[in-house]
Amino acid sequence: MADDPDTAQVKEDPAIGSLEGRIAAARKAEDERLARDQAPVRDGRGAGFQIASTMVGYPLGGIIIGYGLDHLFGTLPWITIALMFMAFIGACLQVIRTN
Repeated sequence: MADDPDTAQVKEDPAIGSLEGRIAAARKAEDERLARDQAPVRDGRGAGFQIASTMVGYPLGGIIIGYGLDHLFGTLPWITIALMFMAFIGACLQVIRTN
């Protein structure tokens, strides 16, 4: 009965511990890879509103400030036109930087 294989105690194989460690490391690496590959996509509406407000707000601000300076110095269209174009160029650069 002592030699009966059904009742004999089975010793744990030392390679099992090594295998479990390698499986855990592989699972961790796979989880990190999936987290990178499936990163949440940014909602485009917020970026769209930011770009639209930049493209409208910068030139509008240039027009308002230019109009005030033109009335102050008596050069009605010139400072307004110059600041409007400079503000539009600034808005384009801001949109490029955003993207």
